[in-house]
Amino acid sequence: MADRETAGGAEGVLVVDKPIGPTSHDVVAIVRRLSGVRRVGHGGTLDPFAAGVLPVFLGRATRMVEYHLGDEKAYRAVMVFGARSTTDDLDGELTPLDGPAPTRAAVEAALGALQGVIEQTPPIYSAVRIGGRHAYDLARHGETPELKARTVTIHQIDVIDWDVADPDRPAATVELRCSAGTYVRAIARDAGAALGTGAYLGALVRTASGPFRRDASHPLDEVRDYLTSGRVQELLLPADSGLDAYPVVRVDADGLAGLARGQIVRLRGETMPTPGPAGLVRVLAADGRLAAMARVDGGRLHPEKVFVEPPAASGTPAPA
Repeated sequence: MADRETAGGAEGVLVVDKPIGPTSHDVVAIVRRLSGVRRVGHGGTLDPFAAGVLPVFLGRATRMVEYHLGDEKAYRAVMVFGARSTTDDLDGELTPLDGPAPTRAAVEAALGALQGVIEQTPPIYSAVRIGGRHAYDLARHGETPELKARTVTIHQIDVIDWDVADPDRPAATVELRCSAGTYVRAIARDAGAALGTGAYLGALVRTASGPFRRDASHPLDEVRDYLTSGRVQELLLPADSGLDAYPVVRVDADGLAGLARGQIVRLRGETMPTPGPAGLVRVLAADGRLAAMARVDGGRLHPEKVFVEPPAASGTPAPA
């Protein structure tokens, strides 16, 4: 009997190049409906006006999403100066500000001041929850949500193009790398505030989400074609793709059976590697498939997530 999470046979990571328009939830709904897989999730929200890399996890691979939550992100953004936006992007109500437009040098200095570890207040129109409600829901009902600043890291930010076709609204094309949880809209907002000119996000493309790159992603129309023709497995990456920070451990059949039963297993015949984040390693079966995520403690493997079922009276554990 097929696992209800993986009905339809598709399992793994699908790296989608999300177009402008649909929400991240819309993309997940399309994949769920066309694949027949009940359990589908994504690895980081993109606003509807934004495009780019959206990792989508199918079946048991959804259990690996948590290990990607801290992934660094990379973006290409267009920041327009000379006005403020209620949403900090082009979808909001714009308010032009008086005064001279900033120069490229001034914009580069303002953005440079935001590089490094900073405290950033999320946009009012954001998915941050306050008392169980999204901030954007409160804002749409005329309330002003009180949002707390959070610590984020802007690893790199560079102006790669400067457009003065509209001298009152110059636009900077920016490439940046930042920590998870960073709002690029807020970077534009804060740079505009520092300059006294206001600024908002005119366009946004996510070029990388952790190990997943846009040049290796699949346009949504292509994904639809593969899903409807039953060939989506050809696009899927293994469930543990992009988790190189977690070293690999292989166990024998007895050890695999023990992990499948939730038992603590001592590694035999192989040196225990230095564990990855949170003391975890990836445990692989003999055929290379992911068998478990396990915590290393005292030379033993403590199963955290298990992807194989205990064997019957004899034999090798089967996929869970």
